[in-house]
Amino acid sequence: MNFTVHVHVMPLKDLLDPQGKAVLGGLSNLGLSGVKDVRIGKRITLQVEAPNKEQALAVADSCARQLLCNAVMEYYEIHVD
Repeated sequence: MNFTVHVHVMPLKDLLDPQGKAVLGGLSNLGLSGVKDVRIGKRITLQVEAPNKEQALAVADSCARQLLCNAVMEYYEIHVD
């Protein structure tokens, strides 16, 4: 079976997010004052062929741990459609 798996990679909450701060400043410069914080991350979509959902999650987790996420600075979440 084919599964669409989404891996969301975000900077750790305790670390500075320079991209997010730049976007927050840009929004403020545009007069959009209701936004209090911005965090910028990545969304990676994988098409995984696996016999079941659990195996597709295991493949995506392995991809995230080994390549897609830098565990020193980022965390990830996985969702299967």
